[in-house]
Amino acid sequence: MGKTERTVSELMLDQLYMFGVRRIYGVVGDATFGIIDALAKQDKIKYIAVKHESTAAFMASAEAKLTGGLGVCTATMGPGAANLINGLGDAYADRAPVLAITGQAESDKIGTEYPQYIDQQELVKPFAAYSANLANPDATIEVLQKAARTSLGQRVVTHISIPKDILMMPAKGEPRRLPDVIEGTSSFTNESLKHAADIMRMAKRPMILAGIGATSVSADLEKLADLWGAGILTSLGGKGLFDESSPLVLQGIGEGGNPYAADVFKQADVVLLAGTTWWPEGFVPTDARIIQIDRQFDKFVKEIPTELGIIGKTEEVIPILTESLQEFSRSEDWVAHLQQAKEKWAAQNEEEGNTKGYPVHPSRIIRAIDRTVAPDAILALDTGDNTVWTNRNFKQKDQSVLFSGYWRTMGFGLPAAMAAKLIQPEKQVVAVVGDGGLQMVLADLLTATRYELDITVVVLNNESLQMERDKLKVAKKEEVGVDLTNPDFVKLAEACGWKGLRPASDTELESVMEEALNTNGPTLVDISTAQVFFPETQ
Repeated sequence: MGKTERTVSELMLDQLYMFGVRRIYGVVGDATFGIIDALAKQDKIKYIAVKHESTAAFMASAEAKLTGGLGVCTATMGPGAANLINGLGDAYADRAPVLAITGQAESDKIGTEYPQYIDQQELVKPFAAYSANLANPDATIEVLQKAARTSLGQRVVTHISIPKDILMMPAKGEPRRLPDVIEGTSSFTNESLKHAADIMRMAKRPMILAGIGATSVSADLEKLADLWGAGILTSLGGKGLFDESSPLVLQGIGEGGNPYAADVFKQADVVLLAGTTWWPEGFVPTDARIIQIDRQFDKFVKEIPTELGIIGKTEEVIPILTESLQEFSRSEDWVAHLQQAKEKWAAQNEEEGNTKGYPVHPSRIIRAIDRTVAPDAILALDTGDNTVWTNRNFKQKDQSVLFSGYWRTMGFGLPAAMAAKLIQPEKQVVAVVGDGGLQMVLADLLTATRYELDITVVVLNNESLQMERDKLKVAKKEEVGVDLTNPDFVKLAEACGWKGLRPASDTELESVMEEALNTNGPTLVDISTAQVFFPETQ
């Protein structure tokens, strides 16, 4: 083999490195031995070996969400590929650019009864915008280029399956960078946005619903809200965009949001959606006129009764709308109504966060977390009761939050925390998980040990699937299977090489959290949590 002649696997790694990939998450399997061999022979891309393929896909999804870059996971054929699906579903639902690379049966076995063979293009079809089986070594660069361009350009999942014999064949081609893209500025003017401004001027009870897509315009949105007399609500993805002291910021909406904001929101006559495609069912106005700003028109087809869609960047639209409303006379009665809802919830939130007792009330746990974590920490949330209590009671500052937004899968928190620490080792990383969600990925405690990841996992241990229990009660259905048989999480963590801590009372929460956060290495805090019915369960 000549000096410039590489195997498909080696060429693939060189190309991925040029795309900015520095980690590949996966589980070793014989159909990917070519990739494993190539990874072992270089040090530019690190292979993160996890215990279950779903964890690999969760970590790739979390990386893509946190960085905006390409997250990559790999698995063997058949069952390995199937195990990736849950994490790929998370990336698909939250529009995270993820590339999954799976092994496949040897070329002459494709389509036969070969063990573990399955048509993997059909397997990933619901989730992957592009999926190809690499049939010729010399197509390696072209296929990878198409996958990466698709993932990064459209923020979607892509997939390549590669027969195990082809992975080790020599391949022609040279890695090349993705083309630089010069994005033209939108030509928004007062005249082009006149229809939107006219609708907004008719408002007597305006509201703004902001999400993660409004990150760069939070200050501009506050100016608009002040001029327009609009209350600002945020989705979970938008939590932390605005300083809580801002007089018109009512915090979140939906389960876990400001409970008094729901009635306020239902009274709105005009709603501006900025940087979000989420519409909290059951919490929304029925007759309001809806204006939605988004870069992609397909976002307007979701279950939101949008009257006017503005295709473009939020940061280009908001200043012009603000300028158009300079002569607007806001309703001071409506502003007073908004501030009353804000103040009422602030007082109740503070009271909830100081609830005494043991097992500990969830609000008290979340208050201890927000009192002790670093202002710029990364929080990784699992899905379940812990999510809604965090949304309800955590007073976010500049922390980043990783969560499973639309897919809402259990088991996301620990993998996301591990990925975050690998990507930004200088940051404090805290996972807030339920006992049910943690047990879905429990084996990967050892992954944090293996890579010496200094993360803190806080377990809300109420020995139940509390969110499902609450919903069963609301539906007036009998329950079975919601009680959990839990291990001793502290002993289990210690057996995995972690430090395990457990507060003996609610008064010890802050001191135990501080000890955990100041420990150099993975630490688990097991908190006996009261089985509290979440007040907004629907």
